[in-house]
Order: sequence, then C-alpha cells, then structure tokens
Amino acid sequence: MKAIFDNVSYDCSKIVTNSYSTSFSLASKMLSESIRQDIYNIYGFVRFADEIVDTFHEYNKEVLFNDFEKEMYKAIENKISLNPILNAFQKTVHQYNIQPELYEAFMKSMRLDLHKTDYLTDAEYKEYIYGSADVVGLMCLKVFVNGDDKKYNDLKDSAMHLGSAFQKVNFLRDLKADFEELNRTYFPNTDLRQLDEASKLKIIQEIEEDFEKGLKGILKLPVEAKFGVYTAFIYYRKLLNKLKKTPSLEIKNTRIRVPNYQKLGLLAKSYFDYRLNLI
Repeated sequence: MKAIFDNVSYDCSKIVTNSYSTSFSLASKMLSESIRQDIYNIYGFVRFADEIVDTFHEYNKEVLFNDFEKEMYKAIENKISLNPILNAFQKTVHQYNIQPELYEAFMKSMRLDLHKTDYLTDAEYKEYIYGSADVVGLMCLKVFVNGDDKKYNDLKDSAMHLGSAFQKVNFLRDLKADFEELNRTYFPNTDLRQLDEASKLKIIQEIEEDFEKGLKGILKLPVEAKFGVYTAFIYYRKLLNKLKKTPSLEIKNTRIRVPNYQKLGLLAKSYFDYRLNLI
C-alpha cells in the first residue's frame, strides 16, 4: 500500500528535523498536530538541499545538487518519489498549493552556495536572503493559513521579515564556520577579518528591525501555528541577545549557542506568554 510508503516518508522528514535542529524540532512540536507533519516535510527538503552545498565536501556537490533538483521536479510532477524526503515534500506542495516560484527561489539561492563566496552589494545579499530564508517562511505560511489566500497575503511581509531575521542570526552565529571552513561571507560591506563592535551592532540593529516586523505577523497567525512560531521567535531572539553581548572578536572565533536547559526555559516562557494571552 502506498500509504505505508508515504508514512515512512513522513517519518524520514521528522527524523531529519529532530536530528539536525533541536531548536526547530522543539518549536515544531508546539504546532498543532494537524500541521506539524507538513512543516517537517518542508524542513526535510530544505535541510537536504542545504546539506549538499554545505557538507558533502568529498563528493561532487554540483552533480548531487543537479540530481536532487531534477528529482524534486519529477516528484512534484508525478506526485511520488522513491526519495522519501522528496515524496513527503511533494505531498505538502500539492496539498497547500505551494507555488513553484517559492521552491525555485530557494534552490537558486542554494545553488549560489556551490560557488559564490561573498556578497558585495545589498541587492545580491537581499536576493540570497529571499531565496534561502524568506521563501521558506512563505512555504510554512502556506501551511499555517491552510489555503486562506487573504490571510496569506496579509501575513506575507511579516513572514518574510521573520525568515530574514532567523537567517541573519544564523549568519552571525556561524560566522567562524562560514568564513574559515566554507570561505563564505554573507554580510556586504563588512570585512569579517576585522569585524568590530560598530559593524556587529549595525547588523544586529537590522535583525532587530526584522524581528519587530515579524512579531506583528506572529500575533495574527491562526491558533494552530501561533505557539510554535512564537517559540522559535523566542529562541532566536535569545540567541541574538547573546550575540549582542558577545564581543565581536569572540563571535569570529567561536560559535555562540543557547544551551538545551535554556531552551527549555524559553519554551516555558513562551507557553506562559501564550496561556496569558500576551501573544
């Protein structure tokens, strides 16, 4: 029965989420059960594409990426794939009418990571952020609003700002690995070899503005999604506050993280905020 294969595919997407990101996994568990699996399906897809360009150094990444992209299109066209991650993703694409321009923009930004190592202009930077993060937020938003086009359009801008904020926090947190291991710099007009407090605070101010606009959208989300997305927001804002307090030299030389025990504390805070109708 195909249902068995589909369930195996969904389990694979859930395992990928739980294995690769404790914070995203924790936030996903706070979503309504009715939409949780589809968010796993989206995460599994974007994580696999990201792993190809970031991790598989001993293999021909371009060949792997091309194959993955071709299989993505075939999965969506045929409504099935023997790659369980793509099989799960295509189900969500069709169920929530996720438009090609969203996943195509994502793949375009991921492809840039195969060769492009720096972003010299704001236009290049914004285009990369849009494809690598904003559209992921929009794909998730498609699930959150469950086909309500009016609500989707109302929340679209906020979802993009929230996606941008999460991605920029990741860039700042992963500064050392991106620069030293992958030879990448994402922030334009910033010399990471000489990152100073002024440059760091300018980046943080930009992220805080994205968070402020993103929060406005979280407050308007359907009840099925609000608590889970707010949990992710609380986590990333905590991480940003830690980065803000960390000297720029230390950010360049180490990876700042939020310990698991603090994540549980943040979960408790978001739960109380939610129960007390503060969000």
